[in-house]
Amino acid sequence: MTSAEANASVIGKICSLLRAAGSEEPSGASTTALARATGIARPTAHRLLASLADQGFIDRDAATGHWSLGPEIYLLGSMAALRYDITDKARKIVQALAAESGESAFLSVRRGAETVCLLRVEGSFPLRSHVLYEGIRLPLGVASAGLAILAHLPDREVDEYLGGVDLVPEWGETHSDNAIRHRVGLTRTTGFAVNPGLLVEGSWGLGAAVFDRAGGPAWALSLTGVETRFRDDRRRELGKLLLDAAHRLTVQLGERPSPG
Repeated sequence: MTSAEANASVIGKICSLLRAAGSEEPSGASTTALARATGIARPTAHRLLASLADQGFIDRDAATGHWSLGPEIYLLGSMAALRYDITDKARKIVQALAAESGESAFLSVRRGAETVCLLRVEGSFPLRSHVLYEGIRLPLGVASAGLAILAHLPDREVDEYLGGVDLVPEWGETHSDNAIRHRVGLTRTTGFAVNPGLLVEGSWGLGAAVFDRAGGPAWALSLTGVETRFRDDRRRELGKLLLDAAHRLTVQLGERPSPG
């Protein structure tokens, strides 16, 4: 392995540890848990975490030994939010989606080959799906937000992504290459994505892509609820509601001043 390859490997491990620690906020996680989550040998994970703590990117609780994200992450995130965080712009639209539909409404952002849920607003209907929560990361093509984003990528990018990932071991045969391609085709026909209870039985979701200034699907709005609330006629009604909201948000984001 060349020195450049070794450096890239270390950087990849560091990023994996930071993501894993972030997924355990606010309680944090042990070295063993983070090593297991990232597939990194425990001694290596401990050494990297200690180095990150020295730089302020990770904190360690003296009582529990758990690692959590550190103050430097907060500072960098605050600066990055000026460019990437659209939750303030989207909040009223997501709240309106929840109010009009009665279902739980969400805003997710694309981060490479994943989506990250940024915002959740509960609907008024008493039976709810709890599959999604703020901070959850899911691969593209998994859940309605990730499917909506994937379906609006160019064919070449879809082929590259599906050619380099195997979602079946973790997500089941309903997330095979052919199954996802089929749902991508359906999404392109209707404009919105449907997750027919593929993650949790009886929990359905709909998603619509939100586009950046370059026309790329950078975010998604979604609705989730119990299957009985997502029958054919209502699905079409909710899909139109989502598409209208996604269009409004896309227009608003296109009017944003460029970050200074």
